[in-house]
Amino acid sequence: MRILIVEDDFGSRVLMKKLLAGYGSCDVVVDGEEALSSFKMAWEEKAPYNLIMMDIMLPEMDGQEALQQIRAYEKEIGLSDVDRVKVIMTTALGDPKNVVTAYNKGEASSYIVKPVEIAQLKQEMSKLGFEEQ
Repeated sequence: MRILIVEDDFGSRVLMKKLLAGYGSCDVVVDGEEALSSFKMAWEEKAPYNLIMMDIMLPEMDGQEALQQIRAYEKEIGLSDVDRVKVIMTTALGDPKNVVTAYNKGEASSYIVKPVEIAQLKQEMSKLGFEEQ
């Protein structure tokens, strides 16, 4: 399984990589532009990501915009809804507007409010069909 972690905070990147290492191979980028570029490159190399953990508050392009562009790219290459990448949005902001935007506009698979707790992450991973290896 391939995982893309999109996080601008160093401590959060280290924590997410540690928490997700048992699920598969993790790549890390620091903003939405890098996320979109990495996502497209993975498809071009025929090694797409199975999961993206994306922070909402990012420099350059925020996580909401990056997710919308990822979904547009998936439509462009003809992916069905079943074959799309699973995306868990993370943020320190638990306000309803961010949650609604993540689910409705970006079609996020899940949403976790920081700080990310191990039990909550494992529960969300299980709901999405991912188990530790």
